[in-house]
Amino acid sequence: MKSVFRAKRTRAKIHGTAERPRLAVYFSNQHIIAQIIDDDKGATLVYATTVGSKMTGTKTEKAAKIGTEIAKKAKTAKISKVVFDRGSKLYAGRMSALAEAARQEGLEF
Repeated sequence: MKSVFRAKRTRAKIHGTAERPRLAVYFSNQHIIAQIIDDDKGATLVYATTVGSKMTGTKTEKAAKIGTEIAKKAKTAKISKVVFDRGSKLYAGRMSALAEAARQEGLEF
């Protein structure tokens, strides 16, 4: 239950707009999903996932690859600034690896 409250508390403060969309990150036991969302329109602008891909390595390495991939797709969609939405996860481990990889590719948050 604590994670549900943490997610609601985090999302209450975060809202993606057209100028600065929301980068939402989700980790399941096997896969990583990152998507850039415009909350005003309710539309996903860009996404990257490990579902259906042949990525190898640890979960932290996969998270870094997804961070790099989402930042590259954001550049092609002309998105440079986002609001980072970690959901119910703490900013550590896989979450920080994804965020740092996205920052190194030029995504600002």
